[in-house]
Amino acid sequence: MAHTITNRCTQCGDCVPQCPQGAIKSEGDELWIDPMLCNDCEGYTAEPQCITHCSIDLPPMPLQAKKGRCKTTSRTIPSPNLFVNGKSNPFASAIAVWEACNVLAQRQSLPWNTDADDRLYYERQVNGGRGTIAFRLINALDSDPTSLDRTAAQTEIANWDVRSACLHLIYAAHAVTLNRPWEQEFIISDRQIESYLGLEKRKDLSKLAKLTLIKELAQQPCKLELDIRWFQQGRVKGFSLEQSRLWHLLEIQHHFQKDDLGCKHLTGLTFRIRAGAWSQYFLNQQGARESTAFYQYSSLPKSLLWTVTSLWQQHEGACRMLLWLLFKTKMGNEQRLTIPTLMRIAYGEAKVLQAATQREDRKRLLRSFESDLEVLHHYGVKPIFDPITYAPDIQPLWAKLVDLPDDAEAALDFWIADGSNDTRLTDAAPRNKWNRLMQARFLCFELPEGWEVQSTQSAKKKLRKAQRKDTAHSRTDKSALTRSPLSSQQIIAARKSLQLSQRDLANHVGKSQSWVRDIENGRLQVGFKDQQLLSKVLGVTPG
Repeated sequence: MAHTITNRCTQCGDCVPQCPQGAIKSEGDELWIDPMLCNDCEGYTAEPQCITHCSIDLPPMPLQAKKGRCKTTSRTIPSPNLFVNGKSNPFASAIAVWEACNVLAQRQSLPWNTDADDRLYYERQVNGGRGTIAFRLINALDSDPTSLDRTAAQTEIANWDVRSACLHLIYAAHAVTLNRPWEQEFIISDRQIESYLGLEKRKDLSKLAKLTLIKELAQQPCKLELDIRWFQQGRVKGFSLEQSRLWHLLEIQHHFQKDDLGCKHLTGLTFRIRAGAWSQYFLNQQGARESTAFYQYSSLPKSLLWTVTSLWQQHEGACRMLLWLLFKTKMGNEQRLTIPTLMRIAYGEAKVLQAATQREDRKRLLRSFESDLEVLHHYGVKPIFDPITYAPDIQPLWAKLVDLPDDAEAALDFWIADGSNDTRLTDAAPRNKWNRLMQARFLCFELPEGWEVQSTQSAKKKLRKAQRKDTAHSRTDKSALTRSPLSSQQIIAARKSLQLSQRDLANHVGKSQSWVRDIENGRLQVGFKDQQLLSKVLGVTPG
């Protein structure tokens, strides 16, 4: 059980260097014990060192689970919520984002190598070797740019799970909302992440367990460092990036609530993040208009994040294919996807090669693959079998029963007709099924709602719209805002949607609580500068 510091603490700091786990941290001007790191010095000493070296009459005490609602006195206001339509949100879909998603999802299944500095790296050629992209591991926080050696990187990769790829996609969706994401940062809270992943429905997890999970998942994409060697495409010149972070984790803010003894309970997290230098080349609206950079985006369905979060333990192979297809299908619906390719995505090259020589491994892999395909079909990503290479006799049973009637009498007639045929749906698979599968393919995948593929024309329209928006925004002046001020109803609605009290809003804008109350009651007129400040803090525009 972790320990916590009471309100008797004198903040002397004598216990900080004694903690073998480095769990005693400073937040603001006060010390606190990170329950995600504290293990009561198990394996080091018989008694926790924070108690042994504490000189006050009420030293750190065992942390008890907090009861009741979790509140915080103040929170940093996060960036506006994603998925405002409840279904999907644009996200950056460049090659750097795609390959990083594969790294986070496929992890040890990828062919990692060791460089001259004894560091693990994964490298992939782009466009027939004209370019390359490589990934290495580094500590998450920008303030600690230490690289991980081979052993530490292997341990780190082994502890990842596929849900970290969802956080990566969430970051890519936030990056699209910024004009210059390589310079601008976005802020995301644990509450937002909990909503995006569907964790709010997990009643079996305590608040601390959810925060521990969210903090771990949020850091994993920020531990990737990439090298890019890009080739010239049209008017866009080639470029190189070396040892550049995928995502800059600038700060993790911890939010607390104190109990009657003054013990701090962690009740919230806020992450401040900025996109890496890759976004200047692949998510640059101005550069795309001038044909000096790219602006590549697609649609991220919210249901995909929920599906991965709920299925990752039972059907990790299906989750890997879903994440890979999210990018692959944006290239167009008519993609001839071979079965070996999808198997390597879902299970790794080593397992596919092993199945080719080991009969029992082959059976297990086939069962997993057909089960994962059924999961994709149920989710709405429906494979369309090539009738020539992927004939009905080697298709999974669930695919043959898709047209089974729901009506009992019609279903009986269906099975009677099937029994009178020379071959039946339930017949054993042919002996050469594996060899035939290695030559089989899908014609395409039918996509569910929210997987809309952005065409080249729609991308150009968005760029033109953004250009017009930039021009209009530059012409906005004080008189325009004065003619259309923020209404009290807008301020109240925006404040409540951000779960802010009047006092919280007053602290953020540097005013008194009575000022906010008078504004919301309509007794005080909002001035021009205050309008701008309120618009920025609340994320609303006058109108």
